[in-house]
Amino acid sequence: MNLTNKFDSLIFDMDGTLWDAVDTYAEIWNETYRRMNVDARVTREMLIDCMGLTLDRIVERIAPANLDIELFAKTLRQVDAELMPRLGGRLYAGVAELIPELAKSHKLYMVSNCGPHGLDYFLDYTGLRPYFTATLTNGETGLCKADNIHLLRERYLMDTPIYIGDTQGDCDNAHAAGLPMVWASYGFGLCNNAEFKADDFREVASLFLQNNQES
Repeated sequence: MNLTNKFDSLIFDMDGTLWDAVDTYAEIWNETYRRMNVDARVTREMLIDCMGLTLDRIVERIAPANLDIELFAKTLRQVDAELMPRLGGRLYAGVAELIPELAKSHKLYMVSNCGPHGLDYFLDYTGLRPYFTATLTNGETGLCKADNIHLLRERYLMDTPIYIGDTQGDCDNAHAAGLPMVWASYGFGLCNNAEFKADDFREVASLFLQNNQES
């Protein structure tokens, strides 16, 4: 299957779609707890179960009930700014080589439920910033993913965008914004009604590269 001429813009999720930074997120949370003298710890597994949620929803799900939320959020931002640019995450196989190839034929964007600087950390750490036209996050706008997708689409006059994500929430939000989705089944979640499926990033790229080129 080749979708090269069907879509002019590719909008990517970050976590579970382009990279895995969960171990770093766990370290950031646990360092935040240490600095606040909170007797709690998060694990990789706990955070994977929360992938795709906004920070307030994640806090509701896994943080101690008596946590000072305002102080936690402030401290978390500080620790995030210190550790994320240094520790980063692990790109999925093929992303570093194929994002530049995809950018030759499509406009590339990112929409994520991360904090206001999460996508900047990703782009700077990976060196992929030159290939993306624009990004939006829940942390920047306070909007849900569907609304951010819609806002980005209007702002950049996309005719036929498609969303690429790894969870049912991604798919629901893409559909709510009027977009089809490619389910990155190698990521962190399940999805039962995406229009397309890819089992690794090379397969994602092959959907949109001329002649199903993979490298």
